[in-house]
Amino acid sequence: MDQRFPAAQPIAARIASHLARQMSAAHASGNYDLAVLPPVDEIAAVIDAAFWASLRHEEGVSPRISLAITASNTSENPLLFANALELSPAALAHLAPAVERPGIHLGVWPVDGKLHMWGTTRGIPAFCVVIEVVAPGVLVFKHRHLDDSVKYVNMAVLDGDEVKIVDEAVAVPDNCPQLVSFLLGCTPRASKKKSGVALVQLAVSMRAHGRGALLLIVPDESDWQSSVAQPVTYSINPPYSALAEAVRAGYAGASTDTGHVGGRGSFALGHPEKLIDFAWRSEHEMTLKAKAVIQAFYGNPPRFSYWNGCSTGGRQGLKEA
Repeated sequence: MDQRFPAAQPIAARIASHLARQMSAAHASGNYDLAVLPPVDEIAAVIDAAFWASLRHEEGVSPRISLAITASNTSENPLLFANALELSPAALAHLAPAVERPGIHLGVWPVDGKLHMWGTTRGIPAFCVVIEVVAPGVLVFKHRHLDDSVKYVNMAVLDGDEVKIVDEAVAVPDNCPQLVSFLLGCTPRASKKKSGVALVQLAVSMRAHGRGALLLIVPDESDWQSSVAQPVTYSINPPYSALAEAVRAGYAGASTDTGHVGGRGSFALGHPEKLIDFAWRSEHEMTLKAKAVIQAFYGNPPRFSYWNGCSTGGRQGLKEA
């Protein structure tokens, strides 16, 4: 790559120094099954490729991709390419649409002295360097949490020519709900702190066009009935009152805006993919994501799932079933 991103080297040095300290502390605590810390130059090369890839467009869309700097033999159930691809901004932009789903990382590791993309994986070792391309010129640097295979700790954010280092010493406010602290990676799951009821709004990208959202309300751990309720009314807007009723009854409740906002059907004119979201896809995505968050928070999945709807809600429920 002839063009170099000037900030790549100093950012890589900060990341390597930070991870070296964290991994040294983990070793002192008896944790040895950790990622291999790449040299600063290799981290910088991945940052450089990711930055320039973020400025490219494939079919008019900016790439969104997660890069994990790790070897395939240190990953869980990796999906290997028949031939590893040499790392470059162009190759990253071309691959992005195939690996943009949440939780999928594109593995990067040296092959014969050059960085190559060897395939994809969901499972990476603790403290593995992860670089996410989230928007043009915007990169997020994180590593996998030591005690949780699905949680990550943010280290820094690059936004254009500005680098923001995440301060781990900043404490979470005392009144922060346990669920929110847990999702942020700031509170151990075993915490007994009383949490109350938390409302979580999650942005979920639809496969076709990257729009949509869902709402998940999780009741206090002691009041949960190990079930999730998905109330749906005839209105196109999310039924917030029905969500509140579900939580008062001790259920975790989830709802979706079906990929748009408003009570008219004009949203679908000229956008057939939005009609698919309204018909069934948003409900399906809502169900998967709600169950995943519940599993992460409570430690087990819901024993029962209920769909509450009529008219269009009934048709959507039948389609999901």
